[in-house]
Amino acid sequence: MALNIQPLPSTDHSQIVPYRPKPAAASEGRRPKPGAEAVATCSVVMVSFRTGPVLIESLKAALSESCVDCVVLVDNGNSAETRRAVDALAAANDRLRIVRGHGNVGFSRGCNIGAKAASGSHLLLLNPDCVLRPGVLARGLEVLAGNPTAAALTVRIENADGTEQRGGRRNLMTPWTCLVEQFRLDRLMPNHPHFQRLNLNETEPSDEITSVQCISGAFMLMPRAVYDRVGGMDEDYFLHVEDVDFCFRLQKTGGQILYVPDAAVTHVKGTSRVFPLVVEWHKSVSVTKYFSKHFRPQYPDMALRLISLAIFLRLAVRAVPLTATWLMERFGWSTPPKA
Repeated sequence: MALNIQPLPSTDHSQIVPYRPKPAAASEGRRPKPGAEAVATCSVVMVSFRTGPVLIESLKAALSESCVDCVVLVDNGNSAETRRAVDALAAANDRLRIVRGHGNVGFSRGCNIGAKAASGSHLLLLNPDCVLRPGVLARGLEVLAGNPTAAALTVRIENADGTEQRGGRRNLMTPWTCLVEQFRLDRLMPNHPHFQRLNLNETEPSDEITSVQCISGAFMLMPRAVYDRVGGMDEDYFLHVEDVDFCFRLQKTGGQILYVPDAAVTHVKGTSRVFPLVVEWHKSVSVTKYFSKHFRPQYPDMALRLISLAIFLRLAVRAVPLTATWLMERFGWSTPPKA
């Protein structure tokens, strides 16, 4: 079914727009009777903008999970062809809820809109180009039930070729860990705790459930109460880094984040039809905002300004090859064969 909402006011990205959870009374009717065991249900929230055909595959995979009470698709803007396919799927399955009419409000605000429309005891934030494998959600809910101190978890996020994807599990992003990652300073002191890499996908994978500092918003499963307690996604971020910020705030509340290696999803990157330089621009803006929000007391203003300058200089250097690659893929151009 489709939920058409009135256009939302434009977000002032210079301020944090707080997430307002549902009133407690809204969930009273779902409380189990005394002595009855509560059954965990999960609402899947996807935020989609020009995603492409993989969106339908992702929606079908989510709807096939028996523990999913609903899938909320927040449509920030898709092609007419994609909208028709989504509407046809919604007509055939009333667990699919579509929220439209608000324009492209960004990922963070889209997640908060989707959370308000969700009804499950748990929330799964899932990228629209991420395809669940059978049973992965049931496994995630089982792990959360068996670990009461856990606030959120992720699973092994794989590329289409089965390799573990970069960014699925990582240490918290700080100016220092970014420096270590960028220049691979970990090679100088590989066993020193202050020289650990940001991304952990190249580290030896564990066969056991482990605690990690940060996970990706591509697959982020948590009890609904945790999302409400942390305050949802920070809407000051338009695109990228909002998941890092969420994990940072979650860690400050003492919440434990788990990585479950024996369950996996496939994240098909490169399906978005958005010009990649726009994505990189938002990523650069978000990183500078994140550093300013959380590290101003520890780092001098001048150091943060220099870091911001380095971030945008890096973007300027990458602009030409990013644009060239996008043009070649978009128009089917290819480099001439070598003689």
